[in-house]
Amino acid sequence: MDHPLIDLIDARIAAAEAEGAFDDLPGAGQPLPPCDDPENALLNRLMRDSGAAPEFVTLARTLKALRAELAETGDRSARRILMREMSMLEARIEMARRAWTG
Repeated sequence: MDHPLIDLIDARIAAAEAEGAFDDLPGAGQPLPPCDDPENALLNRLMRDSGAAPEFVTLARTLKALRAELAETGDRSARRILMREMSMLEARIEMARRAWTG
C-alpha cells in the first residue's frame, strides 16, 4: 500500500526538478561511495561519526593491553591468569565479529 500522500510528494518533487532545485548539487554525476553493508549503512555511519566502535574492536584493544601486560609479567601464576583471560577474550572477539558480520 502506498503512502497516502505519495501523489503530493511526487508532484512536489517534479515541480522542484522543473525549477532546477536539484541542479548543481555537490557530487552530482559522481558515483556513490562504496557501501559493503547496505543494510546497516546508517547504523555504521552513526557509529563512525560518534566515535563508537563495535564490540570486537573494544575487546581487541583490551586483548592488546593484556598481551603487553603478559610481556612485562614474570610471575608464573600471574602469567597463567593473564593467558586464561586472553583465551576467553579471543573467543569473545570471534563471537562478536561473527555477530557483527552476520
